Amino acid sequence: MKIGVPKEIKPQENRIGLTPESVKTLISEGHEVIVENNGGFEAGFENEQYIKAGAKIANSASDIFDDAEIIVKVKEPQKVEVEMIKENQIVYTYLHLAAAKDLTEGLIKSKSINIAYETVTDDNGRLPLLAPMSAVAGRMSVQAGAHCLEKNQNGRGLLLGGAPGVTGATVVILGGGVVGENAAVIATGMQAKVHIVDKSEERLKQLTEIFGDKIIPEQSDKIDLTKLLSEVDLLVGGVLIPGAEAPKLVTKEMLKFMKRGSVIVDVAIDQGGCVETSKPTTHGDPTYIVDDVVHYCVANMPGGVPRTSTLALNNATLPFLVKLANKGYQKALGEDKHFLAGLNVHKGQVTYKAVADVFGHSFVEPGEAIKN
Repeated sequence: MKIGVPKEIKPQENRIGLTPESVKTLISEGHEVIVENNGGFEAGFENEQYIKAGAKIANSASDIFDDAEIIVKVKEPQKVEVEMIKENQIVYTYLHLAAAKDLTEGLIKSKSINIAYETVTDDNGRLPLLAPMSAVAGRMSVQAGAHCLEKNQNGRGLLLGGAPGVTGATVVILGGGVVGENAAVIATGMQAKVHIVDKSEERLKQLTEIFGDKIIPEQSDKIDLTKLLSEVDLLVGGVLIPGAEAPKLVTKEMLKFMKRGSVIVDVAIDQGGCVETSKPTTHGDPTYIVDDVVHYCVANMPGGVPRTSTLALNNATLPFLVKLANKGYQKALGEDKHFLAGLNVHKGQVTYKAVADVFGHSFVEPGEAIKN
């Protein structure tokens, strides 16, 4: 198959869909790979490395969209890219459609086949293609939050880990999944006081086994969240409902109880955010203030560390891509129910229920869709 890798064009997005090593694997399987000129440059991958791996270099994204059977990206197609997607073309990337009506409508209209990294599952009900970027975003959330707490960033003027004789900041993490666990790794390492809020008692027990008394587990239905927010210096929003819009756990009214200069890092912003006052920002202009609370809502946080992120992402996505290219999408998805869960839009039909529900579209079972 012909596999195309365009340069990412979302603002401050420097990751790329395939590393040279991944290209080498695909070439060895008999496939053709086309990479856009300097597509991997910002992640530290040169054209020469791709050429050495066996790829061809295309001068423009349009050349890739015109020629490739599979488009491999990192972030959701931007408007100009959606217009280039061809009927029956396979798009393999993060999509986050539940928070993107225009994108959903554009992909439906294109009659392409769209597989979302973030809804592929595994035997344990986890999301293996989302996990590596959730881990990066979770770790970055505390780094970003610590920076935002500095006075020159309009924060409270606190050092997250405190100082000799001075206690560290209070961090509240909403959600004990991959984001939450990785945020806790950094926050506890920086010696902050860390609360993790989750609805699952079992998950909180697991986290307590990992972190011991370095965290304070909080079951969501047994706490007064408003009271907890009044104590917080850094709030990390790491709540996820697979493929669906994030629930708004923190309302605008609750912000009035938060300290002046406290910080919210809403990692859930890709899925609409779990804070009512959250709106997407970029690495170039990452923060804004509502009711004296600093909001950091960068929608592609791992793009700030593109080399680490690209390498981690490819470790997860490449095995599925090899199956997709070797077998074709119908056989590859038909043989693997977990890979099939990644199919969100198929030739004009919405095949992921949460997306169909949020936008009022008819839902078509993905297994039925791929038979056509």
